[in-house]
Amino acid sequence: MAVLVDLTKCIGCESCSVACKLWNKLPYGRKKSRPQKEKDLNDDNWTVIQEKHVEAENGKAYTRFVKKQCLHCLEPSCASACFSKALRVDPDTHAVVYVPELCVGCRYCMIACPFEIPRYQWDEPLPLVTKCEFCVSRLKDGDAPACVSACPTGALIYGDREALLARAHEIIANDPRYVDYVYGEKELGGTQWLYLSDQPFEKLGFKMGLEEIPPSTYTHAYLSKVPFLAAAWGLFLAGLSLYHHRREKNAKRTPEEKEEGDGRI
Repeated sequence: MAVLVDLTKCIGCESCSVACKLWNKLPYGRKKSRPQKEKDLNDDNWTVIQEKHVEAENGKAYTRFVKKQCLHCLEPSCASACFSKALRVDPDTHAVVYVPELCVGCRYCMIACPFEIPRYQWDEPLPLVTKCEFCVSRLKDGDAPACVSACPTGALIYGDREALLARAHEIIANDPRYVDYVYGEKELGGTQWLYLSDQPFEKLGFKMGLEEIPPSTYTHAYLSKVPFLAAAWGLFLAGLSLYHHRREKNAKRTPEEKEEGDGRI
């Protein structure tokens, strides 16, 4: 499943952001962007609307609103980098979900994500990693994500990914306003959030020039060895500890005990 976002229809009302907070029980107003700083994701905000101003080649100025959240990659780098399996792909919905009980706080997922999505609870005594989880419980019940259900303009459409891609390309073919590109179709193996726009994506803050091959193709071969390396390292440290313990014990022996021990040998 996937969501198709038509940026020409977004009016910046932030109904999606409110719906996200309500469904996921996220707090309001704890963290605010500094004056004149663009809204961005944080551990309280799993989706935000960013206002972009674009000057076109014809000299006209356009304002577009861009919804930002986890793109839910088909081959997620974050899950590939997470050796504790705290981030994983739900087998039923393919949503990239987070299991806090398994998280060790290494934050490899934050480094691995090419879209810089996961956020860390820096202010919490027992911090977790946070991000959009695609309202996975709603998907399992056959419902659309909360943000999609709340959108009043039809800018967000939920459905089968292949069907949405076909629809997106049909829209592009029949309306010359649109950029001839569906963002998320091929980026890093493809994502479950797809975007249509009438303005160049690079001018709207989207990362361009990404490979079609998912990074997990490269990382899996290395990270699959992490458990074995960790076990070997643990055995090495245990052996080193035993060696030092025996040396300290031997150093504390009296000359008589050493002589007696040597005699037994």
